[in-house]
Amino acid sequence: MLGAASFVRTRVSARAVVMLLLLAALWGSSYLFIKIAVEDGLSPAFIAFGRLVLGALVLVPVAARNGTLRAVRGHGRTVAFLGAVQLAGPFLLITVGEHWISSSLAGILVASVPIFIAILALRLDSDERFAGTQLLGVGAGIVGVTLLLGIDVGTGGLELVGALLVLLAGVGYAVAALVLKRRLGDVQPVAMAAAAISAAAAYLLVPAAVTFPTSAPSLGAAAALGVLGVGGTGIAFLLFYMLVAQLGPARASIVAYLAPGFAVFYGVTVRDEVVTVWALVGLVLVLGGSWLASRPRPVPRGIESAPAAICRTTREPAT
Repeated sequence: MLGAASFVRTRVSARAVVMLLLLAALWGSSYLFIKIAVEDGLSPAFIAFGRLVLGALVLVPVAARNGTLRAVRGHGRTVAFLGAVQLAGPFLLITVGEHWISSSLAGILVASVPIFIAILALRLDSDERFAGTQLLGVGAGIVGVTLLLGIDVGTGGLELVGALLVLLAGVGYAVAALVLKRRLGDVQPVAMAAAAISAAAAYLLVPAAVTFPTSAPSLGAAAALGVLGVGGTGIAFLLFYMLVAQLGPARASIVAYLAPGFAVFYGVTVRDEVVTVWALVGLVLVLGGSWLASRPRPVPRGIESAPAAICRTTREPAT
């Protein structure tokens, strides 16, 4: 991922900056709205299904209008895989996890995705394997996660289970990012996202139907689910791919470092969640480690083509 200093040195339009901040605010708010819906008694499967359906209602018409959905037909297996590993699985895991942990902690833990990408790349992708400062970043990130689990969360109880479920969702995001990089091909990202979100909703149709609310949700929970689906899923994905087109994938992905700050801000100001000193230390270590782990390795001139370089530095945040 492109470093913050490089982002600042690059001339970026005011419109792009506003879009970037709006995207970070939307993705960071997802954990807050999940928590509100969970506390109202909505099932995790219903919450995840609802946000996916609403997100699809935003993205599918956009992809259809652009005429890009046709290219997805030859990528059925990739769509099915991403729908399960990047969307349905993580959305469900995070929602279950937020039964027992705060929304701000969930946002911090998801920020560890670049750490998992670097670790998994040792096995799955030689282009992404780390060395030097990247190794330092992975170590710092692991220390940060350990602090969050061992000191801020504790060593037992359902809080630890919830935190581990959110981390498992992060592993799913990391696996999906590596697969997406290798198999996206000529498919426009917004079309792939629309197709994958639709597939993910199909996966959760039966669990959502089985756990359908027996009574009408409160106005607050219904509003939270609506904003989560339309804003935090549909519009957020659309904004991200617009930024990718305008800034490139590396610069657009700097949102991964901004969203956790918004998640903590919302949790503290809206829900009076307590963020301990150890949580803040863990956040700094996780974000700093993720930044170092996702920095591209220097490549001698003439060795790597421009398209390969773009793919190698791609990091897609997810929430």
